Amino acid sequence: MSNQFILTLLLGLTGLGYTLGRKRAFSIGKDIGGIKSLHSRPTYHGFLISIWCGLPGLLIFMVWQFVEPTIISGMVLSSLPERFSSLPSDRLGLILNDIKNLSQGLTFGGQIDPDLIDASNYYVQLQKTGQSIKAASLAVIGIAFLLIGFRTIKATLRARNHVERMVRYLLIFCSLIAIFTTIGIVLSVLFEAIRFFQKIPVNEFLFGLTWSPQTSIRADQVGASGEFGVIPVFAGTMLISVIAMAVAAPTGLMSAIYLSEYAGKTMRKVAKPLIEILAGVPTVVYGFFAALVVAPLIRDLGAFIGLQVSSESALAAGLIMGIMIIPFVMSISDDVINAVPQSLRDGSYGLGATKSETIKNVIIPAALPGIVGGMLLAVSRAIGETMIVVMAAGLSANLTANPLQAVTTVTVQIVTLLVGDQEFDSPKTLAAFALGLLLFIVTLILNIIALYVLRKYREEYE
Repeated sequence: MSNQFILTLLLGLTGLGYTLGRKRAFSIGKDIGGIKSLHSRPTYHGFLISIWCGLPGLLIFMVWQFVEPTIISGMVLSSLPERFSSLPSDRLGLILNDIKNLSQGLTFGGQIDPDLIDASNYYVQLQKTGQSIKAASLAVIGIAFLLIGFRTIKATLRARNHVERMVRYLLIFCSLIAIFTTIGIVLSVLFEAIRFFQKIPVNEFLFGLTWSPQTSIRADQVGASGEFGVIPVFAGTMLISVIAMAVAAPTGLMSAIYLSEYAGKTMRKVAKPLIEILAGVPTVVYGFFAALVVAPLIRDLGAFIGLQVSSESALAAGLIMGIMIIPFVMSISDDVINAVPQSLRDGSYGLGATKSETIKNVIIPAALPGIVGGMLLAVSRAIGETMIVVMAAGLSANLTANPLQAVTTVTVQIVTLLVGDQEFDSPKTLAAFALGLLLFIVTLILNIIALYVLRKYREEYE
């Protein structure tokens, strides 16, 4: 029996519980003068029974899925002949992987140990037995809770209160998952960054002017310790982000003003979805476009007017990144502008102002906090972009303010440092976590500033 069958079984029991619980409530209500005599509506009784049928089984299923592989692996390893018991744990892990591969029909040539074949057959038998026991147990548990819940339905049962309480607990659980996931991400990055700063001083990392994390194999070679000054990497990140926002901010804001104040309903229905399609284009596609079209075009134009332009430049990456962020800025600005009450527009027109004067002197000042907050969120989006920079700006950590030169960003260096087989005890690899921590702090500060601007200057209208 597959897990899909077991989940379908649980879903069927849940639906059956809802149907029976609802019918039971209708039956009780009919005997005492109608459903108005019940404390809760029959629908809530149905939901309550369905939760009783499905929730315990689902919890048991999740725990079973977590525990079962460990138990089966231990039973399979204990069934191996004595000649395997003296092997180290890492070797036993490889043998267990071979057994699992054999159980799936995967072989890699050569003569196969008969003991491993027997172990793979035993592994398959244990899996089938476990699935059967799991399905039978969940079915029995679901039916038992169905009968218990069915017998507890009565006119005074506070089914609505119980259902709402369970839904509230579910929402709290989902919120805690998000919170603990965030905490786990931060701590995992923080601990590895601390290990990095134990090898490289913090001041060298924050104020160094050279980024060259490539370490040598031998200590007597040149540059064996590497250079981990983050300023060139962070400067490249800021340069590309500034170029991107120089493209996205005015274009997105002007598009939002046009769609909100000038465009007709037909034009708005057509133009806004088309602009927002840009947000759905994968970043790798933008990277291809930047590398194959924009970067050569900028290089040819630079050569035409006598400028030396690198084949990979911050300008090419920034322009395409700005185009990618336009829907983000436009959507937020459009929502904020539409939130300005029509009464302010009518009052401005009543005083003799034109549409452009109303937009400039009334609508934009009223919507400015939301627009600024959206811009700061767009900056965070630009700082975190990776693929476009890899394909259009290059990997060179140059400390320059010239947009025609190749630069790199924090996210690109993180990807570069963690590609391939790496040892997580060298400064080169640990530097990626230090960069990630720095990037997290910067984006967190930008988000805090955006929230502060929104809360401090937000205007509420009736």
